[in-house]
Amino acid sequence: MHEVVNSIAYIDGRRVANIDLEQISGELKSPDRFVWVGLHEPNSETLSKYQKEFRLHDLAIEDAHNAHQRPKIETYGDTLFIVLRTAQMNSVLHRIDFGETHFFVGDHFLVTVRHGSSISYADVRSRCESTPHLLKKGQGFALYAVMDAIVDQYFPVLEALEEDLLNIEDKVFNVKPTRETTESIYQLKRQLLEVKRAVSPLIDICNRLMRYDIKLIPEETQPYFRDIYDHSLRINEMVDHTRELLNTALEANFSLLSIMQSEVSKKFAGWAAIIAVPTMVAGFYGMNFKFMPELSWHYGYPVVVTGTIVLCLIIFYLFRKSGWL
Repeated sequence: MHEVVNSIAYIDGRRVANIDLEQISGELKSPDRFVWVGLHEPNSETLSKYQKEFRLHDLAIEDAHNAHQRPKIETYGDTLFIVLRTAQMNSVLHRIDFGETHFFVGDHFLVTVRHGSSISYADVRSRCESTPHLLKKGQGFALYAVMDAIVDQYFPVLEALEEDLLNIEDKVFNVKPTRETTESIYQLKRQLLEVKRAVSPLIDICNRLMRYDIKLIPEETQPYFRDIYDHSLRINEMVDHTRELLNTALEANFSLLSIMQSEVSKKFAGWAAIIAVPTMVAGFYGMNFKFMPELSWHYGYPVVVTGTIVLCLIIFYLFRKSGWL
């Protein structure tokens, strides 16, 4: 797979040409142009070349190479460095595949670096190119378009997790509680926690991008980040709501398990009480005493057996009436 996905120069929001690494410096000198470069899991050598061309900071390049970074926004001199985590549902393994996208935003350029499970931004680029009146706003609008696409990917993921929650609730309340249901709840809680960790920093990132002290984002572009901010709030609320419902389902599952165990215990106690009657009678008549009541009576044995059975049936009836059996 190619490390350099796209390297394109734009003027007034319209694609001028695909450019090579050596041509970037010349393009950056034109005030009416900006360069949008897309990289996919580049090696250290490729990153070093682009670092020299765009004059990127060593620490930012190190983060972009190592990946596995938390979502954040940092300023290194004249360059803005942003890290976002991407997410998409793996329908085969039925789990969330996370990836990362790193952004370098500078004067007249945007560099995106994708790592891990992350869909291509070719469609985002095409949509931007279809609206040159917006793309002419420069690297700020291109940054917004990619960030908006990343955030929107979380909605189908959360919809799939909410569907899993509904299935778990059906199992909890309509099927006999099992250990597998508890494991499913914990697995879903773990996935929601991962989504929370990925989305929660987006609110602070958008707040920073909407502030007027960041000169790399044109003032006319900053309002667009309010849309991402609103989506981030919605996603956070959806995650919190789903986690709350999941906690309720977990508590209900534990309660139903406790009730089920209590029912079993009551059944054991009821049968133990019934079995205690013949055990007690047999214990009396099993003692080696010569003189015992009714020991020499002709009807003693059938009377004792019948009385024991009748007493057991009475106790069984009383337990059954009280709901213990």
